[in-house]
Amino acid sequence: MKGIAGNFTIVLFALLLVGNAANGQDRKLLQLARSEVTFVSDAPLERITAKNTSCTGLVDTDAKTFAVRVPIREFEGFNSPLQREHFNENYMASRELPNATFAGRIIEDIDFLQNGSYVVRAKGALIVHGMEKERIIPCSIVVTEEGVRITSLFDIQLADHEVLIPRIVQQKIASIIQVKVDLLFKREPKR
Repeated sequence: MKGIAGNFTIVLFALLLVGNAANGQDRKLLQLARSEVTFVSDAPLERITAKNTSCTGLVDTDAKTFAVRVPIREFEGFNSPLQREHFNENYMASRELPNATFAGRIIEDIDFLQNGSYVVRAKGALIVHGMEKERIIPCSIVVTEEGVRITSLFDIQLADHEVLIPRIVQQKIASIIQVKVDLLFKREPKR
């Protein structure tokens, strides 16, 4: 399953790029210009927070499709350098599984050319720790002259992605992680 999930994301990114190049006038491709993904583990004995600002992503506004990649090793914060090392090596296996991804489609209709605020749902494959889970995630979208800002707050159950927490640290690491996403997409400048 891990190999299939990773290949799915690579293929989706390629299709978005090729589709945009082939239909240059028809498709509107937005690229991720600014990102902030934060997670919080709020366990009985410890609260862990980390933030990542190194994400990449695309939105095809005509097809209402998207793909976002989060490099796991880029999370910073934590309560200590050792905690960050344990996160990468013991829990997320980030050398073998370097990225989390979410790719899919926006369910509701939205006019990306009309400034305004929209509440939508994003349906797609969430891949964390190499394990794919289909999710529907509520999002707020604000369209302005600056670009398209997408924000969301949702939970990830670690067991869904086979992230195992040893019994000895179960009071320090929550089994459900809260994720906050703030992404700004912009149109590519015309050449």
